[in-house]
Amino acid sequence: FQGGHNAGHTLVVDGKVYKLSLLPSGVVRQGKLSIIGNGVVFDPHAFVAEAKKLKDQGVEVTPERLKIAENTALILSLHRELDGFREDAASNSGTKIGTTRRGIGPAYEDKVGRRAVRVMDLADLETLPLKVDRLLTHHNALRRGLGHPEVTHEAIMQELTSVAGEILPYM
Repeated sequence: FQGGHNAGHTLVVDGKVYKLSLLPSGVVRQGKLSIIGNGVVFDPHAFVAEAKKLKDQGVEVTPERLKIAENTALILSLHRELDGFREDAASNSGTKIGTTRRGIGPAYEDKVGRRAVRVMDLADLETLPLKVDRLLTHHNALRRGLGHPEVTHEAIMQELTSVAGEILPYM
């Protein structure tokens, strides 16, 4: 399974309607293990929001029912912003691609470019800052070239550490 949280799927199970975009459909079934593999780019904030929505519907997304591959690349706010910056620039030239602006394409670029922050990186606070620096070297150059302000190291570290505790149990 590859992709991000751009396509939604609606499930009707025992008369209840569930709308998912990131989580695998198996999470709404008791006794089933669902897996998000490393082919997916994973937005941790979308995960937290979608898991909360399911909890409000009576479905607990737990580490016993869902596993996230440790080497899954993360979608960060800078990916979403870059997606939007590029789409806005393309609309002026008539070359829009119709992105969802969710950062999926830019996150895959970082994965292929070997600079992505991965789920397992959240567990190593000694090397995480170095990985964020490497990521920002690339992204801040792009942002300057597109006429946008740079992202600070502190902002990305705060973004990552704010969700790490909610993501790591699923690894």
